[in-house]
Amino acid sequence: MNVSPDKHSLRDYQARFAARIRDPRGQARPKGVPVRRMRVYEELLFNNLEGFLLACYPVTRKLLGARAWRRLAKRFFAEHRCDSPLFRDIPRAFLAWMQANASQAVPDRPYLYELMHYEWLELAVAIDPVEDVADGVERDGDLLEDIPVLNPTTRLASYRYPVHEIRPRFRPTPAAGHDHHYLVYRDREHQVRFTTINALTLQLLLSLRNGNRTGLETLLHMAGGLAPDQINHVLAMGQDMLLNLRKSGAVTGVRNTGSTRHCERSAAIP
Repeated sequence: MNVSPDKHSLRDYQARFAARIRDPRGQARPKGVPVRRMRVYEELLFNNLEGFLLACYPVTRKLLGARAWRRLAKRFFAEHRCDSPLFRDIPRAFLAWMQANASQAVPDRPYLYELMHYEWLELAVAIDPVEDVADGVERDGDLLEDIPVLNPTTRLASYRYPVHEIRPRFRPTPAAGHDHHYLVYRDREHQVRFTTINALTLQLLLSLRNGNRTGLETLLHMAGGLAPDQINHVLAMGQDMLLNLRKSGAVTGVRNTGSTRHCERSAAIP
C-alpha cells in the first residue's frame, strides 16, 4: 500500500525552501538539502531576477555601485511578492517597491526613485502592445483644422530633478517651484524616444490626450483669458509645436473632423 506524503508537510517544506532562496542569511536551510545544492538554487534564482533589473536600470546600478545595488536587489528579492507571473513585469515591481522604500533604503539619494521611474519608462514604452499608429489617422492632414492624434505609446512625466542629467558624479538638487518635463514615445522605427519639453508643450500634449478638439480649438483653449497679442503668440508657437511633434512622430497625424463626428454618431446608435 502506497502512502502519499502529507500535503501540509509538503507545503510547509516548499514554503521553507522558497523562504531560504529569497533570504539565505535570514532563513534556515530546509533539513535534508545539501549546502552546495541549496546555494545553486539561491544564486540561480537571484541572478535571474537581477538580470531583468540590470537591463532596465543601468544608470541606477552605476550610480549606486555594485555592492549597494546588489544589497538593494537582494532586499527586494527577500521582501517583495510580485503580482504578475511575467518576467517583464519584474522591473515594474521593483519600482513599486522602491517607491515605498527608497527614502529609507537610500536616504542620501532623494532623487533615486524619479531616476528609476525615468529608466523604467523606456521599458514600458518599448513593450507597450498598442500599435504605433491608430486606425483612421491621416499622416499629412491639417493640424489646425482637424484633430491631431497623439502617438498611442506616448508617456508624459514630470520630475523635481533633471533625471536625464544624473550620472555617478552629478548629484542634482531640485529647483524650487520648477519641474522637469519629459515626453517619451515609440517612433515609426520602433525606437523609444525621450524628449525634454517645456511647460507649454506639456500643456498642449495633455490637451491633445482628450482627442476631441481640433488643433486650433486646442490652442485657443490654452490661450483663454490672454490679451489678443498674447493669443496670437500662443497660436504661432502652438502651430510650430504641432508641426515639430508630427515631424518627430509624437503626433502621428490627424483625424478628419467630419469623419470623427460621423463615427461618434454611429457609435451612439444601438
